[in-house]
Amino acid sequence: MAAPTSNDLICFTNCFLPQEDGGLIEKDLWIDERRGVILDAQRTFFLRKERPNTIIDLGGNVLSPGFIDIQINGGFGFDFSVYEGDDQTYRDGLKLVAEKIVETGVTALVPTIITQETTLYPKLLDLLRPWSPPHAAHLLGWHAEGPFLQMSKRGAHSPALIISASEGFKTFESIYSPENLADAEDWLMSGDTVHNTVGVRIITAAPEVEGVMEAINEASKRGICFNIGHSMATTDIATAAVRNGARCITHLFNAMPQLHHRDPSIIGLLGASPYLSPSSSSTFLPFPSAIISALNASMHSLPITKEPSIDHISEALDEIKTPPQTPMLLAEQALRKSLLPTGKSTASPGSAVITAIPLGSGQSSESRLKKDLTTIPFDRPFYEIIVDGIHSHPNSVRLAYSAHPDGCILITDAMKILDPHLKDGVHDWRDGRRFYKEGDALYVEGTTTLAGSVVTLDKCVRNFVRYTGCSIGQAIKCATYNPARCLNIENKKGTLRAGADADLAVLDHQGNVLSTWVKGKMVWARK
Repeated sequence: MAAPTSNDLICFTNCFLPQEDGGLIEKDLWIDERRGVILDAQRTFFLRKERPNTIIDLGGNVLSPGFIDIQINGGFGFDFSVYEGDDQTYRDGLKLVAEKIVETGVTALVPTIITQETTLYPKLLDLLRPWSPPHAAHLLGWHAEGPFLQMSKRGAHSPALIISASEGFKTFESIYSPENLADAEDWLMSGDTVHNTVGVRIITAAPEVEGVMEAINEASKRGICFNIGHSMATTDIATAAVRNGARCITHLFNAMPQLHHRDPSIIGLLGASPYLSPSSSSTFLPFPSAIISALNASMHSLPITKEPSIDHISEALDEIKTPPQTPMLLAEQALRKSLLPTGKSTASPGSAVITAIPLGSGQSSESRLKKDLTTIPFDRPFYEIIVDGIHSHPNSVRLAYSAHPDGCILITDAMKILDPHLKDGVHDWRDGRRFYKEGDALYVEGTTTLAGSVVTLDKCVRNFVRYTGCSIGQAIKCATYNPARCLNIENKKGTLRAGADADLAVLDHQGNVLSTWVKGKMVWARK
């Protein structure tokens, strides 16, 4: 009798598998090590009439899809936003981060670059095309955070580099280059990308900035995930941005207006109804062009103060302090003045209501809008959140998750200093400065000024369980399936579906990473 032949099938057994609804079930998982994909065990056995030669007993631990970090600025000493003129040096830095980050359970990431000199964007975005170095996490593409940001919510982005999009999407093309903004299929095929590679592009911009609202729809049609961030958008503007195609909110709570009960702004999108409808005390503008113009016109007069001790802070945090609702109120006042000849205001003095622009004769604009809007479905956007206990208070994290659990995406927004082995204390930074690390917080030496995030994504998952009271399975969903769904790659990443890439993280039930697998091969294991 012939000896049994070996095959490339692996069966993980005695393990719990996270489900797309956040649950955990005890079940085996089969993968094809050679092809690097997850298999349908029943179908594979029926067609191939064989069982896996390799059986791996996981001892009752959790076998999760690998984590996906869609906003990370660098790590292990390399900054994605710094290009020193040599392509190979830059790619070596990318490879270093991809190789080392698997220790944190991350098997895919979207390198993020903050606001740059405009001449650098074409080069950086081309270097950040999708790439899968061997035995390392997948580099999925790029996240351009800036330069179309609101000056008053710029965080650590250089004010001299922030611009408007005066010609709408044409300005986006002139900055990022047309090749980098091509239709998704053309973009993936234009380089030396391997067939079937997953590739994503994300742009963070403020929809109230001139020309941005008009660019959202075109960017979305080309397969680019458009994020609202570093913005002072009112509720009406933020809602219009989502209707135009904006899909996600960048680092929720940070670099945006605080929640206000009369105008909840960007944060309020988490509580939006599945159908648009006018409130009992106000009517809506069909398109917020007039609000945007008034908002931009009012920005120069905002009362701005700066803490005397702060000279640099986290990219996500606000460097400039503004009253949470001042821009909205100023915009409303300016808009009222511009509409007085043709519009009627029914608001009492000081109330935060913006009147509707008459749409023509016959039926009143208010009744027509009510009739139209009550039948318009509205999908709430996804939202990123940094769960390090510093950028957002645990109560705020729980509040957001309670309002919109299916939209929650955990991110690190980590800086180049990210390294789980970096000890607390004083370390060299850049430009002759040094920083002091204390746990997950980084401070400019000798100050209380935050210098960014160094939290890892697996730590975010563990924190999330503690802050929200959710299960480990629900927390895993926010670092796997939700980001994949936001980027429309859930058939390949962030899931245990048959046919998806076998990118896996083995966790204990507290969320500690025990081993990481990429394309069916183990790339890291705890010693």
